[in-house]
Amino acid sequence: MSFELDGFDRDAFIASTLAEDLGEAGDITSQAVIPADARFTGTMASRDAIVVAGMGLAAAFFMRLDPTAQIQILTEDGASVPAGTALLRVQGKARALLTAERSALNTIQHLSGIATLTRTYVDAIAGTGAILLDTRKTIPGLRRLEKYATLMGGARNHRMGLWDAAMIKDNHVAVAGGIGEAVRRAVRAGIERVIVEVDRIDQIRPALDAGATWLLLDNMDPATLREAVATVDGRVPTEASGGVRLDTIRAIAETGVTYISVGRLTQSAPAADIGLDFASL
Repeated sequence: MSFELDGFDRDAFIASTLAEDLGEAGDITSQAVIPADARFTGTMASRDAIVVAGMGLAAAFFMRLDPTAQIQILTEDGASVPAGTALLRVQGKARALLTAERSALNTIQHLSGIATLTRTYVDAIAGTGAILLDTRKTIPGLRRLEKYATLMGGARNHRMGLWDAAMIKDNHVAVAGGIGEAVRRAVRAGIERVIVEVDRIDQIRPALDAGATWLLLDNMDPATLREAVATVDGRVPTEASGGVRLDTIRAIAETGVTYISVGRLTQSAPAADIGLDFASL
């Protein structure tokens, strides 16, 4: 039932999320309507076919408000389940469970929505050898969680932040005075991973000669991507990025690129339809 991620403070996240909902007065509806000694049992279930992500975190919300609650997690993160699947059962103090309900649902709906969309993209490029990556286009404060959800959907994580790899883009190049010079500066700084964005074939060799370790091929059509991959000739990994959609990703993957990054996995994924129905004991 535990939910632990490197760099993610679960307890602080739960506390701040509940505090946002409770305010100063607390759950005035449950306090007024539900007897203090009432107990509930509830089942959380998917209403659509989804890929599950965040079950342990959802359970932790209930446990925070009712440490004596009995919780049974019925499916694992990363599982693809049909509509109507029971995901979690919980039994405990009615007031506490009702108070935690929306925070738990918001979290698992958001994360499972990302995982579900990610799996759709992964399935679209199956068999091509290309690997799907997420991006830094995440909701502020939720990056670790959202990138966890893309992992559950079958993608790999790209950069976690500005600190774990250099990514030289057009604005960096403009200030540095050229791609080659920008890359050389990063190499001289001792940065091991130097990702360079290029949007023209003639930028590839200067980037490679200066020491780029990864090329991001930005907004190139499939024909140009094939030419770029041939020019790189396996010297470094290649990443197709920009304007990737579900109806175009297969053709992009078939150009031979190593990776394809998709911002909409975290930026535009719809929430999964998951409900929680309670009954009195």
